[in-house]
Amino acid sequence: MQRRSLLMAALGAVGGGGEAWANEVLDRPARTSALAARRLVTGIARAGDALVAVGQRGHIVRSTDSGHSWTQAAVPVSSDLTAVRFVDAEAGYATGHDGVVLGTRDGGRNWKRLLDGRTVNALVLEHMKKRAAAAQATEQDRKLLGEAQRNLEAGPDKPFLDLYFANVNEGFVVGAYGLVMHTADGGRQWTPWFDRIDNPQLLNLYAICASGGALYVAGEAGLLLKLDREAGRFVALASPYKGSLFGLTATSAGVLAWGMRGNAFLGTDGGAAWAPVTTGLSASIIGAAVASDGTVALADQSGGIVASEDGGRSFVQSRLRSQAPLAALAFAGGNNALVVGGPRGLATLELAT
Repeated sequence: MQRRSLLMAALGAVGGGGEAWANEVLDRPARTSALAARRLVTGIARAGDALVAVGQRGHIVRSTDSGHSWTQAAVPVSSDLTAVRFVDAEAGYATGHDGVVLGTRDGGRNWKRLLDGRTVNALVLEHMKKRAAAAQATEQDRKLLGEAQRNLEAGPDKPFLDLYFANVNEGFVVGAYGLVMHTADGGRQWTPWFDRIDNPQLLNLYAICASGGALYVAGEAGLLLKLDREAGRFVALASPYKGSLFGLTATSAGVLAWGMRGNAFLGTDGGAAWAPVTTGLSASIIGAAVASDGTVALADQSGGIVASEDGGRSFVQSRLRSQAPLAALAFAGGNNALVVGGPRGLATLELAT
């Protein structure tokens, strides 16, 4: 397993630097900067009629004019952020390096720290100690206990890379080394799912997505998982790919998994069948967005953009190509305007095919 994920390298993430650094950025609010919208952006989400983007050094910015201007939010940490999702126009969550999970209840204007790596490490270790001491403990339980102890010793340096919330209260965050945390009360309390996932190699988990009433996770080495709600664990699916899958997107045709070297696969039949999709992209796919009319857009690391009008079964190369590397995208309200983000910050583009 790669100790630093391809995704984090592709996005140019800056986090890391040891326990002292992690503690420092966790306790220091994001610095106010007039250039916040021009810094590295790694995630963009819609919050009602607004757009919210997250990125480097805890910067979060918000736009109410389809991405033409941005206002910086108040954020209590300086950790690099990785992803953002909104349940409705007011309630949203974001993840980041150093085990950070943030929450907002005012549409992204102000954020509260709900979780960090210090608490994650302590919760996981306590949970695995109980598991390993139980009469029915397995060798895998003991292995996970050892990993939890090493994580605590290493400090709060493990990133969360994606999140899914079914509603304001219940959600999951996933990340490096197979970390999964669950909350049922909007982030006030968290339960480790470190041992409730078919991932014996502790591969990095890059994405989580709901589609067709099912919840999926994708990760390193083609890892695909689906939540078995009755068993209360994520079970492995037969994967069509051995390379890393960086994202999952729900479409009208199923669930689209995408990753390295422009590879994408459309999952149907509850994840039992995965068909390869020709995207026309050659670099690693780093973001996807779905418009109100169902149009699906994919972007790769090099700035290539493609669009699908049939739920991701087929894609058409856009005449538009970003002049800068990309790391995130979202539709700006209509079905043709895209807001894109990357190492050079945010820009608005017109999607044309």
